[in-house]
Amino acid sequence: MDFSSSMAIKPSSSSCSSLFAISRTQNSSPKPLLFNFHGIPRNHQNSFFKSLKCIQSPPPGSLPSNPTSFSCSAVTLSPTQTSYLPPRKLSTLVAEFQSLLEPLDRVKRLLHYASLLPPLPASSRTDSNRVMGCTARVWLDAQMDSEGNIRFWADSDSEITKGFCACLVSVLDGAGPEEVLQLKTEDLAALNVGLPGGERSRVNTWHNVLISMQKRTRALVAQKEGKTPFEPFPSLVITAEGIQPKGTYAEAQARYLSPDKLKVKELVHVLKEKQIGVVAHFYMDPEVQGILTAAQKEWPHIHISDSLVMADSAVKMVGVYRMSNERIGCSLADAAATSDYMNYLESASNSLPSLHVVYINTSLETKAYSHELVPTITCTSSNVVPTILQAFAQVPDLNIWYGPDSYMGANIKELFQQMTLMSDEEIAEIHPKHNRDSIKSLLPRLHYYENGTCIVHHLFGHEVVERINEMYCDAFLTAHFEVPGEMFSLAMEAKRRGMGVVGSTQNILDFIKQRVQEALDRNVDDHLQFVLGTESGMVTSIVAAVRSLLDSSNSNSSTKINVEIVFPVSSDSMTKTSTSASPALKSFKAGDDVILPVVPGVASGEGCSIHGGCASCPYMKMNSLSSLLNVCHHLPDERNNLKAYETERFKSQTPQGKSIADVGCQPILHMRHFQAKKELSEELVYQVLGSHGNGK
Repeated sequence: MDFSSSMAIKPSSSSCSSLFAISRTQNSSPKPLLFNFHGIPRNHQNSFFKSLKCIQSPPPGSLPSNPTSFSCSAVTLSPTQTSYLPPRKLSTLVAEFQSLLEPLDRVKRLLHYASLLPPLPASSRTDSNRVMGCTARVWLDAQMDSEGNIRFWADSDSEITKGFCACLVSVLDGAGPEEVLQLKTEDLAALNVGLPGGERSRVNTWHNVLISMQKRTRALVAQKEGKTPFEPFPSLVITAEGIQPKGTYAEAQARYLSPDKLKVKELVHVLKEKQIGVVAHFYMDPEVQGILTAAQKEWPHIHISDSLVMADSAVKMVGVYRMSNERIGCSLADAAATSDYMNYLESASNSLPSLHVVYINTSLETKAYSHELVPTITCTSSNVVPTILQAFAQVPDLNIWYGPDSYMGANIKELFQQMTLMSDEEIAEIHPKHNRDSIKSLLPRLHYYENGTCIVHHLFGHEVVERINEMYCDAFLTAHFEVPGEMFSLAMEAKRRGMGVVGSTQNILDFIKQRVQEALDRNVDDHLQFVLGTESGMVTSIVAAVRSLLDSSNSNSSTKINVEIVFPVSSDSMTKTSTSASPALKSFKAGDDVILPVVPGVASGEGCSIHGGCASCPYMKMNSLSSLLNVCHHLPDERNNLKAYETERFKSQTPQGKSIADVGCQPILHMRHFQAKKELSEELVYQVLGSHGNGK
């Protein structure tokens, strides 16, 4: 390509700033483009302008020591001068767009930047160079030059997006690795190129391209230093043609995605014959889920869902039996069954008015005992935020006591803290009766229990977050509300740029389906990578939903969409459990060492290692296919063969002599009322405002 560059320098009206124009043409007359360098330190001004050089911009693979000519980095500076250059170039870019008062003029300037970006060679327009999360297709290439600086090339099939890329390349091309990594997505917030609100997804390109630049920079630095790259997490790649597992753990999951047809036939036959419905959680054993998913096509009374939908489906059934003859524990349920948690609720009962918001992953006994101490409403990860916001809006000066999940409680509080930085209009979209002042006022009155965690989500800690940052920072990131704060913050940052979701299992499934559908609607080949920040059992429903979308579009399009589900795993093989362990836990003692509770093993053999399934709930996996078939074949239970599958212990009484079942169901009924009416029931409000809190 025959490129030419022209440069003109002239003094500005300000004594401490100057203007220079760089134009770049391809067999055409020069077209000036102004870059404003405001605030360059006086002691650097003379050397700065003396060092300007016009160079030609080479294709990837041919690296001069100087950055590209169309960018502000078309200068050669001493090391002491470069330390401030990328931030200055960014502030200059911001000032330039802000100086254009008309939105249309800002868009025109962006399009002009797009015209200056050289086309990327076909050899660099590969799937491995694609930037995920952009409305248009974007390619990014990066190399390290002989001086250790990072060189960037980018291209897009959209002129608007190409303009975004041109701006970012102009800021970071030729910068040192530390300068590339220091730039934050928040630093781009001031850029306003005049796009209407409906084009927000395009504006996210700023952020997603930057994240990809930083990922490639880390990889280049690690390569230069001879570091061994992190081993990839196991994953499943879903296409219209089938499923490709990567890693032994993914292979173990994939085995059950094509279930035994004879077992499916057996289950469907007995369900139809005896009119039995099944509700199962997303986290259950992959063999059970695989067969239930296949059976759904022939028997509609099978529901695989999150806790909220499970509850709604189960109450419509006449009798309920468990899918295990063992008492299945839960680390969260164990935490709420301790004297420490009861002491926490005693504090709540002495701070009127108070409302206890208890997570659904607790026993009916806990709900009953709690409700006798302080008015209680059950919540799930799907409705916990709207429940709390509505309660604060409905009851003046209310104190809310959430438990027992400490991570979720801290994440909810952090979410509300972030809401204080939003506008009143943005907050009203979340809840119409709240604004910045009301959110600030409720924060001191929101309490959460600090000694309860899910043994699965606990593993999404620093080690996993570090590896996600290193290898998957440009992927779509999903996180359950129960993850530790570091993972929560990472997912929230991804959410702000359209690349993440934080919430319930159903929220995660809906997000993945939405992004896959968007890719299909664009009708271009694409590879979507999702980091699954929750229990790995969800993959069965994800695969079913994704394959359904791919199959429905495959007959009408030749587009190839690959969807990769990544399973983050921790090297930890044993985690802390509650001091008051479930009866399902066994004890293990080696010599004179401390006794540690051993979590029940997983029937399908996942294990817990880099190749295994730390993000796999051993309690959920105790719900087995053999137990399900045993219950179905023995119904109706005329000979009392299913006593072990019933819930006998719920026939006991509370400290006040009431039925566990009657009192424990009240918080659940309050939740169902909230789901139906989007407000607390009059009965619950009366209890909160009355003397019920002290058990009187």
